[in-house]
Amino acid sequence: MALPAEVSGGSTLGSFIQKYSDVIIAITLVMIVIMMIIPLPTVLLDFLICLNITIALIVIMSAIYNEEALDLSVFPSLLLVTTLFRLALNISSTRLILINGYAGEVITAFGNFVVGGNAVVGFIMFIILVIINFIVITKGSERVAEVSARFTLDAMPGKQMSIDADLNQGAITDEEAKERRQKIQREADFFGAMDGATKFVKGDAIAAIIIMIINIGGGFVIGMVMRDLEAVESLQTYTLLTVGEGLVSQIPALLISTATGIIVTRAASEGNLGHDLVKQLFHNERIFFINAGVLGMLSIVPGLPGIPFFALACFCGLVGYNLHKKVAVPDEVREEEQEIKERAEATKPENIVSLLQVDPMELEIGYSLIPLVDTGQGGDLLDRIVMIRRQCALELGLVVPTIRIRDNIQIKPNAYIVKLKGMEIARGELMLDHFLAMNSGTVFEEVPGIETIEPAFGLPALWIPESEREQAELNGYTVVDAVSVLATHLTEIIKQHASEILGRQETQNLIDNLAKTHQSLVNEVVPELMGVGEIQKVLANLLDERISIRDMATIMEVLADYARATKDTEILTEYVRHAMARQITQQVVQDNVLPCITLDPALENRIAAGVQRTDHGSYVSLDPDSMRRMTSSLNAEIEKLSNMGYQPVVLTSPAVRLYFRKLVARSTPGLIIVSHAEINPSVEIQVLGVVRL
Repeated sequence: MALPAEVSGGSTLGSFIQKYSDVIIAITLVMIVIMMIIPLPTVLLDFLICLNITIALIVIMSAIYNEEALDLSVFPSLLLVTTLFRLALNISSTRLILINGYAGEVITAFGNFVVGGNAVVGFIMFIILVIINFIVITKGSERVAEVSARFTLDAMPGKQMSIDADLNQGAITDEEAKERRQKIQREADFFGAMDGATKFVKGDAIAAIIIMIINIGGGFVIGMVMRDLEAVESLQTYTLLTVGEGLVSQIPALLISTATGIIVTRAASEGNLGHDLVKQLFHNERIFFINAGVLGMLSIVPGLPGIPFFALACFCGLVGYNLHKKVAVPDEVREEEQEIKERAEATKPENIVSLLQVDPMELEIGYSLIPLVDTGQGGDLLDRIVMIRRQCALELGLVVPTIRIRDNIQIKPNAYIVKLKGMEIARGELMLDHFLAMNSGTVFEEVPGIETIEPAFGLPALWIPESEREQAELNGYTVVDAVSVLATHLTEIIKQHASEILGRQETQNLIDNLAKTHQSLVNEVVPELMGVGEIQKVLANLLDERISIRDMATIMEVLADYARATKDTEILTEYVRHAMARQITQQVVQDNVLPCITLDPALENRIAAGVQRTDHGSYVSLDPDSMRRMTSSLNAEIEKLSNMGYQPVVLTSPAVRLYFRKLVARSTPGLIIVSHAEINPSVEIQVLGVVRL
C-alpha cells in the first residue's frame, strides 16, 4: 500500500538527515565560523535570527518533556553550538548596524514595536534580561551542575557496590548490571561536562553586554561623523537598533539558560516536568482549602483589590474540592479491588509457571545474621561470595551460579541454611559478636567459651568474646570471625557438591568458552563422538573427586582420543585422570614424597574378579563378610596414617582404582584414591599400610 505523499516525504527527509547527520553538523559549524567573517544579507540574517529563536524553543521543550538528564545527554555539546551560533549572529548584526544603520526587519521590529520605539525603555529591558540570565538562571545552573558533578562522582563507588550486591543476590542479570554501570558512567560524564558547559552561557551574557556598549558607542560616533546625523538622532537610531539586536539575542539565550537549569535540576523524577509538577503539587486537598481561606480573608481586607483575591480563592477551593472527591473513595472498596486484582494476577498461567523456577543455590539466614549482608552495617558477605566464586573457578574450573540470599524468620535468628536446587544440604549457627576458636593441635592452655562444632569440617571449637581473642591466639588457638566461618562452610559445600552443580547447560557454557580458542578440537568431539550429556558425566566424575576441570583442552583431547574406543563415561574418566597425572600428583604429594596406603595383591585380584559389567555401567560384587573385613582394615590404616600426621591416600593399580572407590564411597566419603598411572615416576612412594581381607 502506497504511503501518503506527505508521510513518505517526511520519512525520506528524516532518513536523509539521520544518514548524513555528521556531515550536516560539520558543515553547520564551518558556516557558523564563516558568518563571523563574511557579511550577510539582511534577508538571510532575519531568517537566521528566527532560526535561532526556533532552536531555543525546541531545546527548552525537549528539556521540559525529558524524564531524566541523560535523555538529552548531548546537551553540553548542543550548548556550545547554540552559543557559538548566537555569537556569530551578534557579530553579523553588529557589522550591519555599524555599516548600514539597518540590520533587517526582525531587529528593527524588536527595537520599535516591542519597546514602543523608546530607546531608554528598550535599554532597561535589555539590562533586566541580561541580569536575569546572568545572575539568576546561569549562576544557579552553574552551581547546581558543579554540585551534581561532585556528588555523582562521590556516589559512584556506592552505586557500583549496590549493583554488585544485586547481581550476587540474583536480583538482576549480568546484562542489566552492565547497563546500570554504563548509566552511572554516563551520568558522571554528563554532569562533569555540564559543569564546564554552563560557562558558555555565562560568557555569552558577558559578551552581550560588551557588544551592546560597542554598538551604542560605535554607532553614535559613526552616525555623527560618517553619516552626518545629529547627536540625538544618531543616539536614538543606533540605540534602538542595538537594543533590538540585544533583545533578539537575549530571548533565545534566556530560553537556553532555562533549559540548562531544568536539565541539571532534574532528580528522582518519574515523568516529564509537567507530569511531576502536577502530581507533586496537586496531591493534598488541605493545601488548597487553606489557601482558599487565606485568599478569601485577603479579599475582604480594606484597601486591597478584592476581585483578584476572591477569584483565586474560588479557584483554590474548587481544586481542593475535586481532590477531596478523588481521595474520598472508601478504603474498603480499594482493598477489595486490590484483592480482586491480585487474585486475577495469581491465576495467570505465566505467574503459575514462574513458581516452577528453582534457584541453583540459596542461602537462607535468620534475622540476626542480616548485618552480614547489609553493607550499610559493615557486612561484607556479598564480597566474600564473589571471592568464593572466583576461588572455585580457579581451583575447580567450575563457574558457580549466582547464590541467592534470603532472610527466613522461620529458622533460629542466628542460624543459616544452604540449599541446592531447593533442597537443604547444610545448616549451621553463628554468633556475630563472638569469634570461633579452634584447637589446631598446638594449644597449651584452654580459654573459656561456648562449646560448638565448626560447621565446615566438624571440628570441636569454642565461641569466645572479642575480649578473649588475643589471649586465645597466644594460647595456640586458630581464631576466625563469624563471616569467615560461614564463607569457609559455603566454600566446602560447593566443593562437596560441585558434581551436582555442574549441569548440561553449565557444561555447554564451558564447551562454548573452549571453542573460542580450540574450535577444531570441539568440532571433533561434539557432537560426532560425544554429546553434551556424556561430557557432563565425565566432568562430574572428576569434580566428585575434586579434580579441577579448568584445563578443558586436555580433557577434550583425551576424549577425542578414546571416545571412539568406548562410550563408558567412567572408563573415559580414568583415561582423563591418567592424562592429568601432573595435576593429581601436585594435589597429593608433598616434598616429592607420597605417604600412602596400598591394597594387598590378593584383595586387588578379588576386586578385579568381582567386576560385573552391564549396559548401565559396571559394579563390584563382594560378599558381605569380605566387605566388612576390607572396610575394617581400611579404617584401621586410615586412623594410623592420621595419627602420624599424614593425609590418608590410597594407592591402587589402574585396573581396580575405579571399582575400589565404588566400594568405599559410602563408608569412607572424601577418601583420596589414586592409581600408579596418576603419579609421576619421579615421586618417592612410602607405603605405610596395607589393606587386607
